[in-house]
Amino acid sequence: MKWSRVMLLAVPLALGAALLRAGPVPELALSALALIPLAALIGEATEELAARTGPFIGGLLNATLGNAAELIIALAGIRAGLLDLVKASITGSILGNMLLVMGLSLLVGGWRHGVQRFSRQRAGVLTTMTVLAFIALGIPSLFSHTIAAHHPEAVETLSLGVAGLMLALYILSVLYTLRAREPLGGHAIAHARWTLPQAMGILALATLGVVIMSEILVHALEPALHALGLTEFFVGIILIPLVGNAAEHLVAVQMAAENQMDLSLEIAVGSSLQIALLVVPVLVFASLALGRPMDLVFHPLELVALMMAGAIAAFIALDGETNWLEGAQLLTVYDMLGIAFFFV
Repeated sequence: MKWSRVMLLAVPLALGAALLRAGPVPELALSALALIPLAALIGEATEELAARTGPFIGGLLNATLGNAAELIIALAGIRAGLLDLVKASITGSILGNMLLVMGLSLLVGGWRHGVQRFSRQRAGVLTTMTVLAFIALGIPSLFSHTIAAHHPEAVETLSLGVAGLMLALYILSVLYTLRAREPLGGHAIAHARWTLPQAMGILALATLGVVIMSEILVHALEPALHALGLTEFFVGIILIPLVGNAAEHLVAVQMAAENQMDLSLEIAVGSSLQIALLVVPVLVFASLALGRPMDLVFHPLELVALMMAGAIAAFIALDGETNWLEGAQLLTVYDMLGIAFFFV
């Protein structure tokens, strides 16, 4: 994680750019760069706490704090009223894990080791849960037009009901995982290197840093996008997910390079599961508290892309083995979607 320590220099630079009003583009770029090492620190501190609290509490910490940075960024977007951007970032996070991270992992691991094998049973549980989560995300969108024609207010109620059920399903999945003593949507618990006060202090400071950088990023976002000629939709799909989860992405690729495909797939697919079943419901309920209700009605192209990603992941999990060509195929699909979303 040495690279993340160097990138922390972007934090004071982003603060200086915001205070000196250097302009929206520098503020956006520097705050986005600063979020990458801060998100890595949150993940590292969470692992340290997990190593000191035992397998049960440690697994719970990994399951709940694995996507803390993305959640904070999304909350900042909701406060700013950028609901379409937030929903696009949800889609982008899932697609990034299922296609980009898994694709890079299969490509790097397969190129180094040839055919790689993993637990079909474990991968099957993860992909089945993820497909179910995608179906849940699609229900409000599919029924919204019919419902809105007669009961416009019912779309928000439907979104809240679906969010509540998704959160309940996530809690059940965590309980199942902890009883089975297997990691779900997180890293294997490592040996502690920091003291408990150190881990808690770093977690608190990194979280505060993410909050501040998220506010700078969101404040600079609209004028910067206007200056660069980009859309909120494209930035939400591509840029924000990369910023919030870059460290975990690199860990998944590293695990594949070390021929630990079970752990690599746990990180990639499990992170998508956390986004869909934990982060999304929390954002829906938090948006009510913030006075900016967010429904779960997504763009049709987002739904199609999610279903494609879920289907591809399920196909890969069927035979319990992967190769570098499958990784190249996943990356090709991600690139195609990126080009398409650029013009939406």
